[in-house]
Amino acid sequence: MANTYTQIHIQTVFSVQNRNCIIGKQWKDELYKYITGIIQNHNHKLLAINGMPDHLHILFGMRPTQSIAAFNATG
Repeated sequence: MANTYTQIHIQTVFSVQNRNCIIGKQWKDELYKYITGIIQNHNHKLLAINGMPDHLHILFGMRPTQSIAAFNATG
């Protein structure tokens, strides 16, 4: 259909194995930049990223040109 815009908003939560508090303040920003790069390299839009030492939350807009399974497999 002409002039149609579609975008899926997805929230993901990643937990550190055994919920160990290993996401340190000294490298948290680098981790967030790395994850942001993965999302942007797939032409999706990062809306928010934040977390705690044992987990992180990501909210991103996913374009319908790629399936979630394909995004996960190539991430």
